[in-house]
Amino acid sequence: MPILGAEPCSFPDDWLGEASPWVLDADSERRWWAVYTKARQEKALARQLYGQQISFYLPLVPNDHLLRGHRVRALMPLFQGYVFLFGTAEERVQSLTTNRISRILPVSRQDELGRELTQLRRLIALGIPLTAERRLAPGQRVRIQKGSLAGLEGTVTQRRGGERLLIAISYLQQGVSIEINDFMVEAISPTPAQAGP
Repeated sequence: MPILGAEPCSFPDDWLGEASPWVLDADSERRWWAVYTKARQEKALARQLYGQQISFYLPLVPNDHLLRGHRVRALMPLFQGYVFLFGTAEERVQSLTTNRISRILPVSRQDELGRELTQLRRLIALGIPLTAERRLAPGQRVRIQKGSLAGLEGTVTQRRGGERLLIAISYLQQGVSIEINDFMVEAISPTPAQAGP
């Protein structure tokens, strides 16, 4: 069986860093769109967007599985069915010509989604094991103070008896979580119980 090359997960390759082009100015025609793909079409859509040079981000994480008795590692979409497109209205229409899209959802909080995807890309680049979370629970908002993740923000939840920091992609009501000790974070807003009536 041939070994496939790395799949494109974004275009341009090096964006969503410190000086990201997603930072919007008042005159920008470019916007974030949450693209919901047809079943198992995320990577194929990403290849076509890459070929059309339309800016996008597809969060991919390693996933181990058995194939004919052998352990195989593949990069799988973190959020099944979703690719994040950053383009003009014309590029949005052009993406529909791929015939791999079920629907395109508008994003009302453009800057918030851009920040969250930047944080997510940073977590993936660091190689930290991530767990996809399907529904976000309300909880304490915190900021990581120490280590390579310093500055990232998220919501603390209790899972499997341990503290976990949930880095939320709240637009989709989904997110990822990492295990982290509570001494590494500081509160940035009160919990609903602390906020009072």
